[in-house]
Amino acid sequence: MLPKQYRLKKRVAFKATYRTGISYHKDGITLFCGKKKKDNTPTKFGFVVSKKIHKRAVKRNRIKRLLRESLRLYIKNQENFDTQYISIIFAASTKLLNKNFVEINKSVLKLMSIINND
Repeated sequence: MLPKQYRLKKRVAFKATYRTGISYHKDGITLFCGKKKKDNTPTKFGFVVSKKIHKRAVKRNRIKRLLRESLRLYIKNQENFDTQYISIIFAASTKLLNKNFVEINKSVLKLMSIINND
């Protein structure tokens, strides 16, 4: 499970992150980035899988679990994990329905390397 300090929960925070307009896309995952940080607070992450992707909650929740686990492992493997953004949202598309953990993990790693190199 993703540690509490990294969870984005409030609706207002999600809306603020979408409003910035910074986004990256890779293999069915869209990454929305919030404002750049000014202090040393941890980056918060949110996960979104809409009903348009699949009508069954079981399928949507599976995608979210795989994304969360991939991000958790990424954070665990980084010694001094930090990004330059206050909040980041992972939004899924229908391409993720038939993918396994290894494929999703590759996509998440590529996206995280893109935002860390900016």
